[in-house]
Parts: sequence; C-alpha cells; structure tokens
Amino acid sequence: QLGGQTPLKLSVPLEKAGVRILGTSSDSIDIAEDRERFDDLLDTLSLRKPESGLARSTEEAVTIATEIGYPVMVRPSYVLGGRAMQTVYDEASLMNYMTHAVEASPAHPVLVDRFLEGAVEVDVDCISDGTVAVIGAIMEHIEEAGVHSGDSACSLPPYSLTVEVLDEIRRQTKLLAKELKVVGLMNVQFAVQDSTVFIIEVNPRASRTVPFVSKAIGRPMAKIAAKLAVGRTLTELGITEEIVPEHISVKEAVFPFIKFPGVDIILGPEMKSTGEVMGIADDFGSAFAKAQIAAGNKLPLSGTVFISIRNEDKDAVLEIAKDLNSMGFSIIATSGTERFLHSNSIEAEFVNKVNEGRPHIVDRIKSLEVAMVINTSFGAKSVADSYSIRRSSIDLGVPYFTTIAGAKAAVLGIKAIVNRALDVRPLQEYTPAPIPKSSTPQ
Repeated sequence: QLGGQTPLKLSVPLEKAGVRILGTSSDSIDIAEDRERFDDLLDTLSLRKPESGLARSTEEAVTIATEIGYPVMVRPSYVLGGRAMQTVYDEASLMNYMTHAVEASPAHPVLVDRFLEGAVEVDVDCISDGTVAVIGAIMEHIEEAGVHSGDSACSLPPYSLTVEVLDEIRRQTKLLAKELKVVGLMNVQFAVQDSTVFIIEVNPRASRTVPFVSKAIGRPMAKIAAKLAVGRTLTELGITEEIVPEHISVKEAVFPFIKFPGVDIILGPEMKSTGEVMGIADDFGSAFAKAQIAAGNKLPLSGTVFISIRNEDKDAVLEIAKDLNSMGFSIIATSGTERFLHSNSIEAEFVNKVNEGRPHIVDRIKSLEVAMVINTSFGAKSVADSYSIRRSSIDLGVPYFTTIAGAKAAVLGIKAIVNRALDVRPLQEYTPAPIPKSSTPQ
C-alpha cells in the first residue's frame, strides 16, 4: 500500500505463498496492473481510455500502431517509474523499441496506445475503506500529457479545468475505487483533451504525490490509509468529504541533469526526476515562482529570452511573447519563429540554428546572453536537432521550458514576482484546521 510499484508486483506471489495482504486485495491490484483485465474493467464501467491495443510481438505492435496512427505511446505491464515507456514517432523507431527495449511475449504484452497530443494530464489521489471513497486531491499537471507524472509540475487545486470536467473526474475516480474495492490509497491518472476525460492508468497504492497532498490539505494521508488497512472506516475517522484548499500549492520536480554530462534533458514518459519541491501562495503565479526557486530554476526578471517552437505551438506562443515584451524582455528567435512573431507585430531578433553557422543560439547561451529558453519540439529529428540548446542551458543554469504550458506558467511566475513581493509564511498558516479526533479507540 505504501511501498510503491515493487510491492504491487510482489502482492500476488506473496498471497499465493500464504501471506496475508492488508488493505486492497492482490486480485484488485492485478486487475489494475494487468493491461487486459484493466481494459475489461473500463469497458464494464463505460469509461474512456486512449485508443489502444496489446502487442505480444513486434509484428502485432506495428499492426496496432498503423491502425491507431503515429505517434503512439508504448508501455509494458507492471513497470516502475515509467521504465521502458516511450513515445514512438514512426515504424522504424517502434521496431527498434520492440527489439531492444522490451521482450514482448504472451505473458508480458506491451500496450500500444494513441498519444493524446495537447491534452492536460491530471493526477487524483483518493482514499477508500472499501465502501466509501473520498477524493484526497485533484492535481493538474503543468506539462502536457506524455510527460511522466513524476517529472511534471502540478497545481493543487487545478488552475484551468472547468467545474464540469472536475466533477466528471471525481465521479470516475470514486467509481473505480468502489469497483476495485480499494482499501487505503489509490492514484488515478487522467488525460483531458477538449473536455473529454480519458483514463491513462490506475495505481491501487500510495502515489509519490501523497506527501505533497498531505501538506497541501492538512490531512495525513498515509496515516489514514494505514488505519483503513487494519479495519477502520472513513466515517469512524471523521473523513467524509474532499478538502479543496483556498491557497494554491505547486509541486515541481528536481532533476539531476547537471551531474550527467551528455544526457538530454527533454522530458517524456520515462521518469527522470530524483526529487521534488513545493511552493505555496494565494495565487498560482506566486506558488509556481516559489517552486522554481526551490528547484534551483530561478526565474529571470529581465534580459533576453530565446524562443524556438514547433509549428503547432506558434499561435499559443503569441500571448507568452507579448507578455515578455510588455515586461521589458528582449526576444531572440530562429528563422521560422522570428518571422511568425514579426508577422504578429512582436519584435524579435533573428539568431542562427546550430546547423546554420556561427554565431548561433548555443554561442549566445554560452556567452551568457540568454536569460531564459523556451524551446518546443516534436518528432525524433526535431528533438535531436535541438539537443545542444537544452544541454547548454542546463550546463549554464539557464531556466528552460520545453512545453508551452510550462512557458505560460513561467510568465505567470515572473509577473507575480514583478507585481508583488513573494511572502514567506509557515505551512501551518496555509493548511486547514486539523480533523477532529474520532471518539472510537485508535
């Protein structure tokens, strides 16, 4: 219940060996972890998931991906930290993945599912006594779907989702907890694309977000889960409804990239972070700025921002660029982005790509002329071509953002620092009053 992915893998063989499993049953754990059993559960409950298929061979994987359409997400069953999960852009890359990254077989199939481009990912921590389920927290990821939940910054409560979407997420979470007969904690990962809610996966255990959630809402989630596992009920413990804080808490991941020369810092479905920090404030921008400072990614208040984005992000970057201009930042951009910004009356200076000759953008970064980098890419070639930009940024401590959502959050953070001083208050001033102790014996 509280040990992460490895204990889930051990639950079934332990029970077969005669060990008593407290809390959620090993059969319920297997339903959530086994891709075929989980798909059957979702079909029974009429819940949506990304279009997908199970492949037991390379040939099956290619057939499924061709039917769904590239890019696709590929992932094995029972994995820790997104290990061996990958976004695949073409058939050659898929065949390489199936040959070298995993060994697909009838006993260990690989899930191939549609990549939900531009979707918002949502994490939900829920607590249940097997009969009643209460939402612990709904967290909106700042990076878009496709980035591992452990690597994405997130906001509690969500900062952009509609009331209707949030209510649907609550309904689906409670339905899953009841159907799986969860006793203790459960984590559900959703993706929201154009107001449609998709389920990515369910983990019938404590998630890495539980410590963050506990601090944000003032409710000791792990302690409650332990009591439920030994037979207490939520009613006995006085926990009957969700706590939605008035303040904003932002969780940010901490990465070890500076210690590993040559490693690409672009984020994907395989987890790369080694820790996390938390920022709390009365507004999202201030909370995000605090989290960035804690993660060692201090936002600049002046200087030059480099912007180079894929075509799909051009319209979305306009507001970001206008806000940066209005705050006094200069913008430099590669040819396509520079032309687009100029055509929309935004001043930007042209800078060469690395393969276009010197002086190029990496020279400017190494000369300490760049205060922040916004660089989005899509597709294997685009990712490879922009590697040196990302690597030089991390080596020199330049704040970088590889998604539009992350860049928007950064601008809100900079605005918050510019417009108001960041305050520092004890955690206890933010969290709600403690839950009254129940009258029944502990």
